[in-house]
Amino acid sequence: MNGRRAAVRGARGLLVLGAFGTLLAGCGIRATDVPTDFGPAPSRVRCSLAEPEVSTQAGRDLPMRVFLLCGSSLVAVDRTVRVPDGAAETRRVRMAQGLLDEVSEQPPDAEREAGYTTRVRGGTTVAGPRPGDPEDTLRLSTAPGSLSPAGLAQVVCTFSDSAAAEGDGSVILGGPDAGPPRRYKCTDEVRARPGDREPPSTETTGS
Repeated sequence: MNGRRAAVRGARGLLVLGAFGTLLAGCGIRATDVPTDFGPAPSRVRCSLAEPEVSTQAGRDLPMRVFLLCGSSLVAVDRTVRVPDGAAETRRVRMAQGLLDEVSEQPPDAEREAGYTTRVRGGTTVAGPRPGDPEDTLRLSTAPGSLSPAGLAQVVCTFSDSAAAEGDGSVILGGPDAGPPRRYKCTDEVRARPGDREPPSTETTGS
């Protein structure tokens, strides 16, 4: 008799466990004795900054924008660049150099964590026009054609968004050699897919 009661209790226990297991399975939960770690949540949305990253180096005082790579696109970020007193042409070249310095620097930690990077070579310098160049020419120490398409797109779009550009937003760039400069444009296609091809350009005439 006692053996029969024990058997009945055991059968009821199995039924309860089975029903509990079915309930868990129906909820999409699998019972486990091992703690599960899904890892930390992402700390920052890609290509999104909580607040502008502005350089605080001494002496720089005018807010401007430079274009960095994030994902497969160019994205504008805030910087500050000094524009010195003096002749307009001197100010223009020095402002272009300040922008070039900013866009060639590796982004600060917060921007890197959000996915920002640069393809512009550090140490690149810029000078004004040579005799025979259009008056708004900017000559880089590295030939524009030797830059990667993405790096050239960063330079062109950064300059075109500033007073270094001409009235129509185009930028006239040359290299250190005697070759003629070319007029470049920052288009929607360039900003969307800067690594696909160089920014569109045309030949220029003299000053």
